[in-house]
Amino acid sequence: MSALFDRYAQQLAERAAQDLIRVRRVAASPTAPRQVIDGVEKLLFCSNDYLGLADHPELIAALQEGAARWGVGSGASHLISGHSQAHEALEAQLARWARDCIPDARALTLCTGYMANLALLTGLGDREDAELFSERLNHASLIDGARLARARKSIYADLDQLEGQLRASTAPTKLIVTDAVFSMDGHLAPLRELLALAERFDALLLVDDAHGFGVLGPHGHGSLAHSGLRSERLVWMGTLGKAAGVAGAFIAAHPTLIEWLLQTSRPTIFTTASPPALAHALVTSLALIEGEEGERRRDQLDLLRAQLVDGLAPIAAARGWQLPRSDTPIQPLIVGENAAALALSARLDAQGLRVPAIRPPTVPAGTARLRITLCADHEAQEIDDLLAALVAST
Repeated sequence: MSALFDRYAQQLAERAAQDLIRVRRVAASPTAPRQVIDGVEKLLFCSNDYLGLADHPELIAALQEGAARWGVGSGASHLISGHSQAHEALEAQLARWARDCIPDARALTLCTGYMANLALLTGLGDREDAELFSERLNHASLIDGARLARARKSIYADLDQLEGQLRASTAPTKLIVTDAVFSMDGHLAPLRELLALAERFDALLLVDDAHGFGVLGPHGHGSLAHSGLRSERLVWMGTLGKAAGVAGAFIAAHPTLIEWLLQTSRPTIFTTASPPALAHALVTSLALIEGEEGERRRDQLDLLRAQLVDGLAPIAAARGWQLPRSDTPIQPLIVGENAAALALSARLDAQGLRVPAIRPPTVPAGTARLRITLCADHEAQEIDDLLAALVAST
């Protein structure tokens, strides 16, 4: 092995010594609370399929119908020949949802949430006279988008710090950037206060709603609607592979901003459009989320979350673990050190439960945790099974 490979091997060994090696597991069945993983059925508390739509029969039928009508691939980027009527219909529906909070909103679809955030921050922040104000807990895709943008960058930890940064900024274009629901903590950003600062300091507010879309707000319309916001300053990104159960992402904003992204954003211009069959299926997904079934599934999530938190509280208190408050289907159980979190996850795995340990750099050092996520298809008895396994594993 050459010295080049030796260096990588040494760095991998160093990561292993710090309990930072990650391992892929192979699923042999559809996404569901019970899934066959590496040949063994496990009870999962780690999927982002919050509403349980990934294996919904109506979505399966819609995808099959879409493939029969549109074929498998799109063949080109949206600006060449890949933008189908299916994409157009999906964007029109997403724009309708966005107009709850953004007057006259227009929507733009992309292949992934990561790509959407790269498009958003490099598209709107690719100006040397702009400044990005990024929440310190933002998702990696927002961090990477900010790194790629030419704008100046400021990181804020709270509203007071952000206010001071905005007051000191002389940038003519200011962009406040935040997750709506922080994926490793489950708590919501103070969106009302952030919008008030955006209004006060003439800034845009860019909100990544990957974990709120479909789950929060009236009819599942997301975190902006949940917070009662309405402003032309809002820029809304949402993913379509979590609560929506399919794949992809979107950006919704004032029509001028969407047209700017369409004309200038490299991830938008130079990427083959997602398969139109996925867009066709997503129109059905949005109808399910917005309808009676979506309401029923969100109600079920609320019941399961309350049951989980009530059961976890005494367990965490007895063992010195932290149980941050979460009003979402994401419930972190902070164990502390990497090795302890890995060991706890392994003990649960041995009992047939898949709850992966989350470690740095995804979370700060010393806050390794189990990230427990709920699905509307979980049953009350399965929550009890998890709680009993945690007691037996410590």
